[in-house]
Amino acid sequence: MLQLSGLSLHFGALHVLDGLDLAVEEGEVLGVLGPNGAGKTTLFNVITGVYRPTAGEVVFGGRRIDKLRPWHRCRAGIGRTFQVPKPFTDITVFENVLTAAVHGGGQSMRAAAGRAAEVLDLTGLAHCARQKAGALSLLDLKRLELAKAVACGPRLLLLDEIAGGLTDHECGTLLEILHGLRDRGMTIVWIEHVIHALKSAATRLTVLHGGGFIADGAPDAVLADPKVQEIYLGAVD
Repeated sequence: MLQLSGLSLHFGALHVLDGLDLAVEEGEVLGVLGPNGAGKTTLFNVITGVYRPTAGEVVFGGRRIDKLRPWHRCRAGIGRTFQVPKPFTDITVFENVLTAAVHGGGQSMRAAAGRAAEVLDLTGLAHCARQKAGALSLLDLKRLELAKAVACGPRLLLLDEIAGGLTDHECGTLLEILHGLRDRGMTIVWIEHVIHALKSAATRLTVLHGGGFIADGAPDAVLADPKVQEIYLGAVD
């Protein structure tokens, strides 16, 4: 579904991403690990069009997209969340999701209203649909961030530390939603520091460090890799 080939992003002498190759298969849940500053969010920004790569290609669904604008990539089927939720605080939860479906997904108002209601049920937010988004708890803000991305109708969903700051119980609630999306066949790439949450959902892990991937494979094997433990796990303990 997603293919990165020789992907690089340089800011002057700083090589944030350096010749990355990565393939994400349809229906896969790929977890992305790496220490702070490794370039994980930058990778998402290149995939979604916030930054254009210095070199290399981004191919999605068999089509090269690295020259497309961010909104064109969204409508092509790439959705994302952000580390810090960014709701429209003065309108309702329903209106936030409706806005995403119309402007992100390109749906008619009527279709978007139905999509918003469906997504609110899917993400457990139906009970607060008429509540102002600015009054939500952290868990519900995270769910709203997810709901807005899903409302756009993505085939590929990029999650950026969506479990950050949540309690174990709240992580469990979020994981139930993500398992539901996975069971519906959605392809997910998930950056996360909450390793137990990531491990419970991911079918595969990859580790980004120093501008490149240093490990890739089954979660247990990647987490047991001595280099990963030294560079990543040791750094956060």
